[in-house]
Amino acid sequence: MRFSIDRSQEGGWNQIQLTDTQTGASAHIIPSAGAILNAFYVKSGRVAINLIDGFRDEAHWKENIEKGFQGAKLSPFVCRLRDGRYKWEGKSYEVRKFYLGKSAIHGLIYDAPFEVIEKIVNTGFAEVELKYTYPGFDPGYPFGYDCYIRYRLEPENTLLITTAIHNRSKASIPVADGWHPYFTFGGKIDNLQLQFHASAELEYDADLIPTGATKPVTRFRTPEYLGDTQLDNGFALDFTQPQPLCTLTDPDTGMSIQFHPDRSYPYLQLYTPPHRNSIAIENLSAAPDVFNNRMGLITLEPDHTRTFSVRYRIS
Repeated sequence: MRFSIDRSQEGGWNQIQLTDTQTGASAHIIPSAGAILNAFYVKSGRVAINLIDGFRDEAHWKENIEKGFQGAKLSPFVCRLRDGRYKWEGKSYEVRKFYLGKSAIHGLIYDAPFEVIEKIVNTGFAEVELKYTYPGFDPGYPFGYDCYIRYRLEPENTLLITTAIHNRSKASIPVADGWHPYFTFGGKIDNLQLQFHASAELEYDADLIPTGATKPVTRFRTPEYLGDTQLDNGFALDFTQPQPLCTLTDPDTGMSIQFHPDRSYPYLQLYTPPHRNSIAIENLSAAPDVFNNRMGLITLEPDHTRTFSVRYRIS
């Protein structure tokens, strides 16, 4: 069989590995750590390169997940929520979980323990599905929902990641979804080239909250070296352009990471951390502070489901 799924225990946690034995590509998922993609190995010649800036082990994850949110699932809101407050159907709410400055950030389930509920292996792919049931533990979001995540390793060094959010509450709930992965080719990002197709850049205030205004996209419409560029910027993707809508390339090797979001992820957030060993390329269903500004907000009715998908392809 070309594809395989294996489970192992390394570094204090259980790991699931999806492997394409023909190409050598493998995706490593950690269910107990928010179902993160902790590694994505692809062969370059005889060398396997990990394109994900992940964690060494469980202790490293516990110590650092709230510092950089590497690989985190962003749900039920993405990025920042101003003062952690919003109103929904006439009632005020205040999130308590985690704040950076004045804003609650990156949702509520980035450190949730997911369970594996299905594994599929056939001649075309290897796939695992994971589930976490959010019980409404935070008074700022007392709405129960199920989060399903599917990782599917396909031919041609391709990984499809699909999230499904199912409303278990008796009333409609506000929902947004996203990912916070950091990508690397093993060196500094200054020597990498970035290109993406966006129709507009979101204007942010000093707290990195959208003002509601947009401005023209002036850079990275064609491949450009990152150099010393510092990014913590959001963009509205342009789906009139051909996929991939974003590409990160290492000119030294010719290897590139191509991002193929579907229309469920119309926003792109880019972040360059101070260490510059990797870059966060985040596919988002909504803009930051979405529960207040409604930019991409989804109203999910009781017993309804919404899905979100993105493909990473390495060439």
